[in-house]
This record gives sequence, structure tokens and C-alpha cells, in this order.
Amino acid sequence: MRINISSFFFAFFLILMLSLIATAESYSATADLSTTWTTNYSAVNPILRRETNVAVFSCGFFCEDNCTFYYFAIFISPSTESPGQSKFVWSAKQPVRENAILNFTAAGDLVLEDGFIVWKTDTAGKSVAGMNLTDTGNLVLFDHQNFVVWQSFHDPTDSLLPGQMLFQDCLLLGQKLYKGQKLKSSASSSNFSEGMFSLQVTNEGLFGYIESNPPQVYYRMDITYDDTIKERKYIRFLNGSLSFFVHSSKPSNPDKVIGIQGVSPAQYMKLMPDGHLQVFEFQSDEWRMVSDVTSDAVEECEYPLRCGRYSICSTDEQCSCPGIEYFRPVDDRQPNLGCYEITPLTCNSTQTQGFITLENVTYFTYIPDMKEVSIETCKQACLHNCSCKAALYHYGWNSSSGKCFLRSELFTMKTVDQGYYTATAFIKVQNATTHHVSHQVAKIVGSTIGSFMLLLVVAIGFVTYVVHKRKKDAEMEEEYLDQVPGMPTRFSYEELKTATEKFSKKLGEGGFGSVFEGTLGDGSKIAVKCLEGLSHIKKSFLAEVQSIGSIHHVNLVRLRGFCTWKSQRFLVYDFMSNGSLDKWIYHGVREHILEWECIKKIILDIAKGLAYLHEECRQKIVHLDIKPQNILLDNNFNAKVSDFGLSKLIDKTQAEVMTTIKGTPGYIAPEWWSSIITEKVDVYSFGIVLLEILCGRRVFDRSQPEESWHLLFVFQKCWEQGTLLDMVDEHSEDMQVHKTEVLEMMKLAAWCLQTNYKKRPSMSTVVKVLEGGMNVEPNLNYNFTDLRIQEPTVGGKSDFTLLSSSLLSGPR
Repeated sequence: MRINISSFFFAFFLILMLSLIATAESYSATADLSTTWTTNYSAVNPILRRETNVAVFSCGFFCEDNCTFYYFAIFISPSTESPGQSKFVWSAKQPVRENAILNFTAAGDLVLEDGFIVWKTDTAGKSVAGMNLTDTGNLVLFDHQNFVVWQSFHDPTDSLLPGQMLFQDCLLLGQKLYKGQKLKSSASSSNFSEGMFSLQVTNEGLFGYIESNPPQVYYRMDITYDDTIKERKYIRFLNGSLSFFVHSSKPSNPDKVIGIQGVSPAQYMKLMPDGHLQVFEFQSDEWRMVSDVTSDAVEECEYPLRCGRYSICSTDEQCSCPGIEYFRPVDDRQPNLGCYEITPLTCNSTQTQGFITLENVTYFTYIPDMKEVSIETCKQACLHNCSCKAALYHYGWNSSSGKCFLRSELFTMKTVDQGYYTATAFIKVQNATTHHVSHQVAKIVGSTIGSFMLLLVVAIGFVTYVVHKRKKDAEMEEEYLDQVPGMPTRFSYEELKTATEKFSKKLGEGGFGSVFEGTLGDGSKIAVKCLEGLSHIKKSFLAEVQSIGSIHHVNLVRLRGFCTWKSQRFLVYDFMSNGSLDKWIYHGVREHILEWECIKKIILDIAKGLAYLHEECRQKIVHLDIKPQNILLDNNFNAKVSDFGLSKLIDKTQAEVMTTIKGTPGYIAPEWWSSIITEKVDVYSFGIVLLEILCGRRVFDRSQPEESWHLLFVFQKCWEQGTLLDMVDEHSEDMQVHKTEVLEMMKLAAWCLQTNYKKRPSMSTVVKVLEGGMNVEPNLNYNFTDLRIQEPTVGGKSDFTLLSSSLLSGPR
């Protein structure tokens, strides 16, 4: 058999090349209609790639850390061998989970889905023929004539690539009308949702804004141009810097170019989460910041969040709070996070409000609300404006005539040396309420003395009657307690006095008395709640004993015993070393931020405790006062439901009962206004607590802008706008990382908050959802505005128990 040597080597070479091609990763820069991609466990998962002599652009899914969530994005890297050097230059902003789907539909729409539509280009029916990633990093959807239908360059996020433009308002280029655009910073380096800063082109030039109501300017770059008809401006990232262009509708008027500079290698420009606009370039095996565009016009202390809200940035760039009696740092170890009000401002309370005066302190924006007014006029204008947080006053040689700046949101202020003008900042604060005692002398002394004597006689008779009745009631109560099945230990008053060192270690106090720390003879630590008062205290004491005296559950605070002594009633509990939940979840109050796994465990513990009360006891127990102050944490952060002073026992055969309104404002279910309750009132309160945990704020918070005072209004608004993730506690980096799980938790909260109590889940169903055994009901009503949401006020004859959320109402 004869073998053709040349044919043999050709066949061998062909097989070798095919095997090399098969084993090498190969990516295309284009994609056809009806194509689908899915996220997988990979840090960088490109679906399109374009290699140039400068950089490699990729489009696909990108994840960080342990790949618990992904972003559909465009990223730039120096080469195909350096995927770890990939940087975001555009993204769809919303994170998705593993196995999320990107679908380039037959109708020409690019759709990102994660069980629901997360993002899309809205290009269906526009004759889209394909998708292309260009050699400038621009993701383009094009039609059959190769005209652009949609492109990422005209839908920017926080970055610009060389050649990319940013338009003012609307701009007609060729036959296509482009809408106005702006760069929007990310919330943080690890959270790619929209942040506080934006950059856009206006008729006067390039402006940087921080999000507020209204937006405040912190950076501006004016430009000079010919005032011709219908001129529109845009900026372009070229040759390592920004270039201004003026586009005119006149064909004879060519584009005008201002300030084009040198040539650079792989670069991108990014609006950072702190407001800096910076250019990054790949040098010496890493991305380096080579230019800070805003630093030429903005000093470090002039960045609105350089020191956080309500903070002062000194000339040496140190951060501090304006007054220790009115403000506290958010974090003592990180002064750049800003300050918070110890006592939030209250509208319509001008008589109890005043100002902290800060000399030689100014602000980053200089657009006056009032010109040529006196200092007192400026201060009074702020004092009588509910939304005004501070008045800033600038004047020259005459302090009776100057410019007044009123601020509804107060970011970083800065100290200045006194120059050609003087700057003074007046920070509005809520003073302690003063009581004015009338010194008017009584006109009829004789009748006053006579009335006093009459009242004295009546009082003596009343006291005699009350003492007799109390003695009789105490005897009946003793008999009742002895009949409660499984009743725990009866302590003597002397035992508790010794254990608490004469009641010297007070842990806190609430609506029904004080709580003290103690140690029994066996060394075990206890919390002793001392109830003092008349009939409502007796009701609370009996309700608590009857509710939990004979039940035990790992997620309920254990009642170890009780004591009755004279008019006082004592309840003895296990000591909870980490206090109540409210000390760990509210921004500005907590000392440490809990990790997400710990938060999930706490939420599940609360749900299990309530499920036990509702479904596993001999009688159904409705707590009626679920709130963070009544959730206690042991040394391992196991959550336990406490304070059963308002609870009600319901026979399991009863579907609902009638009762007067009880509980804490903000946590009360809407059906209670008709005096009808079921165990679903606890489900509603649980939903409020869950929402507070996820958002890191109270259900009613006057420190927020007025339209955001009530958390449910914000919840409804964000749902309608599709921005639920904006509510997530921005100070919890761990929660920001797990935004997808947090979003599911928010949907669970919405299910628990349904206005129609029959549509709320049972607590056992909530437990199943939290453990992953069930899904949240998909068809939920997010209309919460018809609830009787109001500030804590009392009306009518209802038994509305007003408990301040800042007081300790449960055992510690």
C-alpha cells in the first residue's frame, strides 16, 4: 500500500489546527436574534468580545466575591490573558442571581430576566437585525441597513469610554434625535445601583449634582460659545480629557471643538461614588487614576459627602460634628460618615427650635435663595420653613445686608478663612421644651382654701376605699395565680431585692415600669420587670403570667418566676445580654452592623416564636405589641419574643374577636380601627419590623425628608417606580452584597402588610418561606396609602397604649 507523504502531513496539520481551535476559547463580537445566555459560576462570563490594539472589550455577565449575584455589563481589560483586570464601563444596574437569562428575542428586544423582567432595551418591533460590540466598547443593536437602533453609548451609567458623548437635553444628529443624558454614580464600590452623584451638560456648561430636593450643584465648568440659533452642546471623552462640542442646526456652521489634548492608551472615565470624576489608564500591569477632572474646580472639603451629612470639614480635611449636645457621629471610628441629630427636628415647633451658630463656615453651593437681607431675616425665614435644616449667610462689610442660602438637606460644610466676605452657618436644632409657669396671683384666696379643704375630705375617703379594695383584689389575685397551671417560681421581695442589689442596676424603663439586672444565688443572671400602677398594671401582669407562665419555646423569653409585694408586681425573666433588637438595626443608633446571615437568623427566630404562639399552644396567643423593642437577643444573637403585657388568649375555635385598640403606633394593623383582631395583627406588625430591619430606619422617622417620614409611603413609591433596592440599608455593606435576597425579604414583608388581613400569610407560612420551602405570593397589593397612618396621637375612647419607641418596654 502506497502512502502519499504530502497528503499525510496535510491531514495531520489540519487535524492539529482543528483540535487547537476546539480547545481554545472563542468569542464573537456579534450575535443574532433568538439567542439566549444564562449566568453561571464564573467571575467574568463574556458573551461578546472585541479585541483591539489598545484593549479588549467584553459584554456579558460579571460577578464579584463569591458570585452570589451578577451584573449584565460591558467591561474593559488590557488583554485576554488578564480577566482579573476587567473593569465595568457600563451595566444594566440591577443585579441578578445564578441562572438568570439574557434573551435577544426574535422581535429584536434585549431582555434580562431573573424570574421577572429586570431590564430591557425596548426595541421590539424596530426592525432589529443583530447585536454588535464595536471596537470602541459600544454595544449596538442594528437594523437590516446597519443603522443603529440602540446603543450603550447613548444610555450611559457611571463611565465614559474614549469617543463617547454626553448630550445636553435633546440633540439631532443626522436624522436621529437623541434624548438628554447624564452620568450617574454607583452607590459604592461594591453596590452598582444608582448613587448620589450625577453629571450632565446644561446650557451653561458641565455641571455635577448631588441628589437632593432640589438637586444641589457641587461642580461646574462654564464654556463660552457663539449664541447662534438652536445650538446644543455635548461633551466627548477624547485623548484623555473632556472636549466640548457645539452642534448647530445650521449646515454652514461646523462643529466647534474646545480643549482637545494628547493621545493615551487604554482608558475610561468614571464618576466615582464620592463625586470625583476620574480618568483611569492601564499602566504597569494595573489600572491607575491618571487624572481627576473635578479636582481643578472642587477642593476636597467641597465634595458634598467628604465628611457626610451635618459634618464640618476643616482646613486640614478633618471631619467633626457641629455640636455634641445636638449631634453625634454616625460612627466614632469613621468620622467621614457624618453626623446625625440626637433630637430630630419637628415641624410646627418653632417655639422649641433654635440655631447653632458656626462662624467662618460655608457650603459647597452658592446659589442664594434670598439676596440683600439681614441675618435675622435669613434666620427667621429658615425657622418658619419646615423643610429648612440650615441657613447660610454671606456678607461683605455690612452684616445687615447679605445673601441667604436656605438648605433643606445639609451635606458637608467647610471652614474658611475670613476674606473679602464673611460666612456664617446657622444650623437649626430642636431645643428641650421649656415650661412657662404662670405667676398670676389667685384673686379669690378664700374660695381656694375652702375648695382645698373640701377636696381633702373627699381624698381621705377615696384613699380609704382604694386601700380596702386593693387588699381584697390582691387576695383574689394570689388565689388566681396559685391556680395557673405550670406556674413558675414565686419569689419573695427580699430575694429579688438581694439579687438586684436593692434594684440598683437599671437596664431601662418603659410604659409599665422599670427593668433591673440581677443575679440569683446559683449564679444565673435574671432581668426583673417591676410593674407599678393601678388597674392597667394588674391587667398587664395577669396577661403576661397567663400567657407565658406555662409555655416554653426557644424563641420566647422564659418567665422564670414572679413576685407580688404591696402594690408592686414583679416578673422575673432570663437575662438577655445583647438587649433589644432596636439597638442593632437603626442607622444612627446601633454601635455595630450585623452581618446578613445573623439578620436572617433573627428574622427566622421571630417568625418561629410567633408561629408557636399562634398555632402550637393550647390556646391561641396573640401578642398585640410586636416591635423591635420587644424582641430580645441573647449572647449568641438568638432572637426571643418578649413583653406579653398586652397579649390576648383566643380559643382556637374563634376566628376573630372584638377588642379596643392596643399596641404601638406604626405597628398597628389597619383592621384594628374596626376593633376586630385575629392573629393576623401580629403578622402585620412582623411585616413592619421586617421592613425596618431591611431599611435600617424606623417606620416613622421625622429626620427624613417630609415625603419620606413614613416607611410604608416610601415602600409603595419605590414599588411603583421599580426601585425597591434603593430602600436597602445603605450603611450595611453585607446587605448591599445580598440585595437579591433582601428584595425577596421585602416581598415577604409586603405579603405580611396586605391591607386585607385575610390575604396575609400565617406565621407558619412565613417560616416556610424563610426556610426556602415556599415562595412569596406573587399577586400582592402595594397600595398602603389607605391605611390610617398617622403620627402617634390618641383619639376617642380606645385603649390605645402609647409607648415611646425609644423606651425599653420589655425585659432585659
